Amino acid sequence: MLPADLPGTVRDALLAPLVDHHCHGVRRDDLTRAEFELLINQGGSPAPPGTTHFDTPFGTAVRRWCAPLLDLEPHAPPAVYLARRAELGAGEVNRRLLAAAGVVAFLVDTEPAGAWEDGELLSATEMGRHGGAAADELVRIEAVERGVAETAQISVDYLDALGEELTARAARAVAFTTVIGSLHGLDFDPSRPSRGSVIAAVNRRLSEPKEPLTDPVLLRHLLWIAIDVARERGLPVQFHTGFSGSGPDLHRSDPARLGALVRALQPATVPVILLHCYPFHRQAAYLAGLYPHVYVDVGLALPHTAAASARVVEELLELAPFHKQVFSSGCHAVAETGYLGALSYRRAMGAALRARLGSGEWSVADAAKVAHMIGSGNARRIYRL
Repeated sequence: MLPADLPGTVRDALLAPLVDHHCHGVRRDDLTRAEFELLINQGGSPAPPGTTHFDTPFGTAVRRWCAPLLDLEPHAPPAVYLARRAELGAGEVNRRLLAAAGVVAFLVDTEPAGAWEDGELLSATEMGRHGGAAADELVRIEAVERGVAETAQISVDYLDALGEELTARAARAVAFTTVIGSLHGLDFDPSRPSRGSVIAAVNRRLSEPKEPLTDPVLLRHLLWIAIDVARERGLPVQFHTGFSGSGPDLHRSDPARLGALVRALQPATVPVILLHCYPFHRQAAYLAGLYPHVYVDVGLALPHTAAASARVVEELLELAPFHKQVFSSGCHAVAETGYLGALSYRRAMGAALRARLGSGEWSVADAAKVAHMIGSGNARRIYRL
């Protein structure tokens, strides 16, 4: 799995238990082939007729790396892999793959990663139990808003309940997370909206409370209320960007578009976590180097870029301070995503560290320190684990 010539201390640092600082629950039910293929495709769409999502970097990685954990030979055909998965059952598959990821703590966004993931997902507690790890909750602020909108009768009820519910949820969470990039884009006005504009937007919202929140005024209001609560509670705020935060318009999920908001938040010292930033990881690295409260990861992209993931990690290491980078698997829907996220990270980081050691740029102690920081140490500090 790791380069054979890595020094022992560096190898040990890479294989040490990880803190997965952003993941989702996985499905607890058995899946048909059609369901499984939808869930390993980031877009949630079927493959074109006559093709399969197993013919992707991620699908190939499932057959190569996950098959042995299910007692199959590497590169097992898709039909054989899925038959064995069904034979073992979802519970056993989830236990094997999540435990094999080598994670010591899962930070779990219990909302689905995509609208097509409509099955019942493991809770944060169950993710920890299956993976033999600790687990804490990430609170999706848009999910909190949806619950408030569905119960509020008038705008005053909505406005009061939103702050109260976010405060209550913060008491049991390690961070807030937002998908404003998917719902609107990251190119929003970073200022607080006026109370008058918020009230008008709330009245529109209460007429269709079950619809996804897309009103930019309410999205901004929700975000600023969450930021206020996060500041009071000492919580980070995670932003889905890049590969995971684009909706249909990838260019609007460039984390560089958050520059004005990041500057506004610097005096408040609220940690801003830029999630899954590929293919904008160089822009995110720049922000992390410029601002003391900004952190970055490339989770989710690594298993989907598979063999090319080493290049992604190399590019992040070019500029982002090592104490600003954190690991996430981007695990969602099927446990294969969690295992491959951890495996891809370790392999990619191993290749990057080997290159620096080979060139004499880093010492063995430097390489081991960076592996520990990014794998778990930075997350423990940021989330106060």
